[in-house]
Amino acid sequence: MSSDFALMRAGEGLRRMAHEAAERTRRPPPAPPEPGEPASPRRRALYWTGGVLAALVLAVTALLLFADWNMLRGPIGRYASARMHREVDITGDLKVHPWSLSPSATADGIRIGAPAWAGPKPMARIDRLAVQIRILPLLRGQVDLMLVQADRPDVDLRRDARGRATWDFSDGRKPQQPLRLPPIRKFVINDGRLRLVDEKRHLVFSGTIRASETLGAANRGFELTGQGALNQEPFHMQVTGGPLLNIDRNRPYPFDADIRAGATYVTAKGSVTKPFDLGRLSMNATARGPDLADLYDLTGVALPNTPPYRLSARFAREGTRYRFEGLTGRVGDTDLTGRLAVDTAGGRPKLTAGLVSRSLDFDDLAAVFGGAPKAGPGETASPQQAAVGRRMAAQQRLLPDATLKVERLRAMDADVDYRAQSVHDAPVALRSGSVKLKLDHGVLTADPLAFELPRGRIAGSVRLDARKATPVTDLDLRISNARLEQFVPVRTGGAPLTGALAGRVKLHGAGDSVHRAAAAAGGQVTLVVPGGQIRKAFAELMGVNVVKGLGLLWSKDQDTTPIRCAVADFRAVNGVLTADHMVFDTGPVVATGSGTVNLATERIDIRLKGHPKKFRIGRLNAPITVEGPITAPKVGLETGGVVAQGGVAAALGSVLSPLAAILPFVDPGLAKDAACGALIAEAGRDGAPVKTARR
Repeated sequence: MSSDFALMRAGEGLRRMAHEAAERTRRPPPAPPEPGEPASPRRRALYWTGGVLAALVLAVTALLLFADWNMLRGPIGRYASARMHREVDITGDLKVHPWSLSPSATADGIRIGAPAWAGPKPMARIDRLAVQIRILPLLRGQVDLMLVQADRPDVDLRRDARGRATWDFSDGRKPQQPLRLPPIRKFVINDGRLRLVDEKRHLVFSGTIRASETLGAANRGFELTGQGALNQEPFHMQVTGGPLLNIDRNRPYPFDADIRAGATYVTAKGSVTKPFDLGRLSMNATARGPDLADLYDLTGVALPNTPPYRLSARFAREGTRYRFEGLTGRVGDTDLTGRLAVDTAGGRPKLTAGLVSRSLDFDDLAAVFGGAPKAGPGETASPQQAAVGRRMAAQQRLLPDATLKVERLRAMDADVDYRAQSVHDAPVALRSGSVKLKLDHGVLTADPLAFELPRGRIAGSVRLDARKATPVTDLDLRISNARLEQFVPVRTGGAPLTGALAGRVKLHGAGDSVHRAAAAAGGQVTLVVPGGQIRKAFAELMGVNVVKGLGLLWSKDQDTTPIRCAVADFRAVNGVLTADHMVFDTGPVVATGSGTVNLATERIDIRLKGHPKKFRIGRLNAPITVEGPITAPKVGLETGGVVAQGGVAAALGSVLSPLAAILPFVDPGLAKDAACGALIAEAGRDGAPVKTARR
């Protein structure tokens, strides 16, 4: 650093003198004055100029030969301090050897201070720094270093929770640019020490750095290695390369990297495209670990929670832009391919990505919301996720309580397109899915979000506003052009219910987890069946006509009767969905009911009564109940008749899952047809897309 300054000043003076001398040689010399003739003022000026230039040349020569170079330590330190925005001192000897086409200099005891906010401890100390430079390129304005040798450098780096870094020399006035050193033909580091405390990334690291002149079994040439802790998990890093000798600025410098943070492993084999320009890197990288979200502390990029993953990509850095091309691998039991890029030019990272899965395992999405994917045979889950799954199953819980890390959503922006060409292991038959995610200053939107059914689709949007202390979630989904039989799981026999299905779910809730937001939700859930068919056996059982219903069921009678309409409308207040009026109108029976679904306790409590339209013998005067945890509700009768209750419940349960039994069953008596037109029109006003439903 000091030699650069002195040599540049000397070179500038020599270049000026050479230019002026060349100008004089191009001009014809003035004719000497005649004897006895006085010299003209112009000639006297030329004489004086020549004499001054000669004196300057002699003075510079004498300075280079006899000057005490230590006198320049102060000016050099002040110049460097102004450029680096912190105190820089040379406390030892400064020696310069100028008489060569490759002059050199050494400086002992270099001390680089830290910014005021980081305290009095210096950022770096170097026992001795030796530099050799080529003079001819320097005269053309190019810096070409023949040698840089640092003996026992001791570097102490810090970044606080606000993101201020001691290695940022911009003084906060402009974004920090990647480190770009001039070409160095021979770079030697002897016994270097590096320490890093990064409060923003929760990283503590201590290591050694060496760059020797030879490459062998006991000496790797260049090596940075050390360990510490990342988020209280063990951290290890090793970067190795060949000797930094005979470096060609037009030939990439190769290196290998191995990083381990807890159960996360990152390996890379790459190169510095132009040596010592760390703004241009490329590498083939592989990462694996239990959760993609764990990469945040390594990369600063907020990624979603996921099951265990293994991904590979071609990584390239071009200044402030980072690209991952040819991304491929698996996340849980879902394959993933695509591209990803991060741009930090504005000081705020922005992620853009286009990702595709040939086959999405639907239960892998549970991890995104803080839940757990399935942990049975053939399923992929981390030990922590498996433990979460066991705990939620024991508590008969569906909605996860994992706290959302809102500070990560506020720290970056994103624009992501994702498409699943097929979907398996979903609770209903899904063919494919897609979503466009956008994150803008703490507001995350999934719009449009769509899942294609064999017939129909589920589509809408989700918005999460994390700008305030308590995040707010808005959910708006529509079921359109769907079929009822796609949502009614059947255990045995053919589909007991068929017909068109439409619906809308619109909820708004505040909370920093899925469960807490649902427990505070308000809004509306509307489901409509504008028409269809139901097996007569089930229609009779809905009227609790045990004799005829069980007879038709046990005879495996497949005759059907029309479903004129069915409407269920739930209003949500403080996490409790209440249905004051549910209607299911079939040929022989009109069913009505009411009840609640409590999202805070995750329990369901619904009472249903059937009203036969004709006189029936053997009908029980007892409402059907659907109650218990949302994950496993039970169907029963409010009666002490064990035989009757057991018969009806067993009959329904033998063909339908418990959730499918949430059909508006009815009271005893002669009932009239329901006003289906008015009910469906009202559902349409509430947002259910009934006009597009197909029969």
